[in-house]
Amino acid sequence: MEQHNIPPVFDGQCKTLILGSFPSVKSREAEFFYAHPQNRFWRVLADVFCEIPPLSTAEKTAFLLAHHIALWDVIASCDIAGSSDSSIRNVVPNDLTRILSVAPVERILCNGTTAYGLYMKYSFSQTGVPAVKLPSTSAANASFSLSRLSGLWRAALLPV
Repeated sequence: MEQHNIPPVFDGQCKTLILGSFPSVKSREAEFFYAHPQNRFWRVLADVFCEIPPLSTAEKTAFLLAHHIALWDVIASCDIAGSSDSSIRNVVPNDLTRILSVAPVERILCNGTTAYGLYMKYSFSQTGVPAVKLPSTSAANASFSLSRLSGLWRAALLPV
């Protein structure tokens, strides 16, 4: 059983909560979200907000909070083979009220189909907040170019 070892990023100003499924091996080793160099999460968000991608954990945290974004994962612990979402079993969900009781979250965005499915299965009944399923920023999602990902994430993150 793998344990989630990364605390959520949030403060009392976050209006958007982005949820992944469970940290990759690289992210668990780095003890921060989307640490695998091939994952496009930080490049997509930087593109959405027309900024340079943050590099350090401190820069990434500051970037998220400056844009009123909370970041965490649906799963607190699970059985998983490496970083493969398809191998996830025996899920114990995170308690999202840890964030939602503090932050005025208006929308929840899920990074990929697995995160969305897990949120709907384990967390939606607790939160009552509908989620938007966005295409995964993982390099395994090769059918989505960086510009296509950025466009879809931009539409979800930025006001019309």
